[in-house]
Amino acid sequence: MGAASLKPTPKQIGFLMTEVKTGDTVQIHYTGTLTDGSTFDSSEGRDPLEFTVGSGQIIPGLDKAMTGMSVGEKKTVAIPADEAYGQRQDEALQAVPREQIPADIPLDIGTQLQVQTPNGQVMPVTVAEVTEEQVTLDANHPLAGKDLNFDIELVDIKAA
Repeated sequence: MGAASLKPTPKQIGFLMTEVKTGDTVQIHYTGTLTDGSTFDSSEGRDPLEFTVGSGQIIPGLDKAMTGMSVGEKKTVAIPADEAYGQRQDEALQAVPREQIPADIPLDIGTQLQVQTPNGQVMPVTVAEVTEEQVTLDANHPLAGKDLNFDIELVDIKAA
């Protein structure tokens, strides 16, 4: 046998070039659902989501699911909370004296607000509880503590 027998066919070369690996920039269409089947996010009707695999731009479980996929491939992945937005943290709840919140700010339970931290960073929070004396703000991600499911379709790969 000569070295020619080890030469990959064009089909093999094409296949190797189209598999996602860490560092590649990919575009996907996706639908994210909770375990009860309700949709929390989707790229339907929008441009595909673009990100670099392994860069931490998306949740870890979805990032890991990309490796080895080929353009046009579709799959469904179940992602536990620890590989998504993590568990809910009690220390992310902050009670604020009600008089410190401007009167024109809506304080309905579930209202999303933005607060500025002492170091100037803007952070999204949700109104969790309101009493006469205080307002409890929740800085947990709305999907923290939830297991997620994603239907994904790989649209494009730009090799690293």
